[in-house]
Amino acid sequence: MNVEFILNGEDVSVKTDPLERLSDLLRERLGIRSLAGDCRAGVCGRCIVLMDGKPANSCLVPAFRARGTEVVTYEGFSSTEDHAILLAAFRELDIQLCGFCDAATLLMAGSLLDRAVRPDDNEIAAAMSSVYCRCAAPGSLLAAVRAAVDLKEGRRYRRAR
Repeated sequence: MNVEFILNGEDVSVKTDPLERLSDLLRERLGIRSLAGDCRAGVCGRCIVLMDGKPANSCLVPAFRARGTEVVTYEGFSSTEDHAILLAAFRELDIQLCGFCDAATLLMAGSLLDRAVRPDDNEIAAAMSSVYCRCAAPGSLLAAVRAAVDLKEGRRYRRAR
């Protein structure tokens, strides 16, 4: 089966087995290195990609489901303004992520910045909990995403919460 989709802004056409996982296709055949060895159960979040702008655990997605979609991995996200905003927010709050979860954590946080409606604390916490992270406290991730949202919106002074 031939699957055609957009990967990080580039048209891709790949022959795939219908049961091949998207994570395997991306990592092993297309050379995407931000997708670490995954749990294959959608638990760790290290395989998160954005499919048509929405987060998806690529270890749970059959490769054929990518047909006609736009898939963004951390490699594609890392060259965006939202990525720079997130890095600035994380630096401002002195939050350092390990190599285990950094790509997935930043990509998930980036998915929150790309929304039309400002995410509330519950939405941020729920989204960020989908990436298994031991290097940053949930409260600090919440603060960093809030700070990034404020930076993106151009707020000079943050509202009290």
